[in-house]
Amino acid sequence: MNVSRHRALILAVLLAPALHAQTGAAGPVKDPLGLVKRAVANEVKSSTNDPRMLFRVRKQTPKGVQTREYVETKDGTAGMLVAMDDKPLSPAERQQEIARLDQLLQNPQELRRKQKQQKEDSGRVIRMLQALPEAFNYTFKGRETGKNGNEVVRLNFVPNPNYNPPSREQQVFTGMNGFLLIDAKRERIARIDGTLFREVGFGWGILGHLDRGGRFVVEQGDVGSGLWETRHMQLAFTGRALFFKSINIQSVEDSSNFRRVPNDLTFAQGVDLLKKRDGEVAENQAAQ
Repeated sequence: MNVSRHRALILAVLLAPALHAQTGAAGPVKDPLGLVKRAVANEVKSSTNDPRMLFRVRKQTPKGVQTREYVETKDGTAGMLVAMDDKPLSPAERQQEIARLDQLLQNPQELRRKQKQQKEDSGRVIRMLQALPEAFNYTFKGRETGKNGNEVVRLNFVPNPNYNPPSREQQVFTGMNGFLLIDAKRERIARIDGTLFREVGFGWGILGHLDRGGRFVVEQGDVGSGLWETRHMQLAFTGRALFFKSINIQSVEDSSNFRRVPNDLTFAQGVDLLKKRDGEVAENQAAQ
């Protein structure tokens, strides 16, 4: 074997893992935008068709850590604080939380306001998702193994210069780049990771701006029986709002302990379920 051929063989062996990670057994995705459109359609569909869930969220901010249990009902999502700084609530704090939920149930006007806000928030998330195909240009960057062991497709994205944001929420996309990980088999978004590479103004810069370097990360995955849920979310943004008000959003949320609940569960029944689970946890702690 001549020297040049020997060197070529060594180079091929060394690069084989990288080449496999880049192209994968199935080869490159020829239509990245088409894949994004299908994944977004699947996300929107799941937001209305998936079963309702009971789950726990640990949220960390500069002020500390709060852990809540949530239950999705046909009347909206009910939540109950169960721990502070990773420590269970005291009996007095637990009673205050129960009293808060009871008061909410007895206040139809406040309950309707809460339900309206949740519906608006859900609509905002869906609109942001639906904007992804149009807001960015996508480039295939390889295939890799996701956290659940499934193959995911990596697509890098940069702003589409022809995109005209319809609202100030979508304005943030004009200064953001990053990558998507899409489950190759299910065509679901496993991760979206975006960073502001420049300052982004909203409301023509009159209402405020977000600083360069802001970042958001959302991770999803199978939580059992083929059901996908958001398991991790990270937000880190600073900036200025109207009248020079500072914007400082720093939070990390991790969701776990997903369990299905009946789709016809009412808000009152959801609150009862949260109370029951909290009572069982309190009894177990007292017995230890």
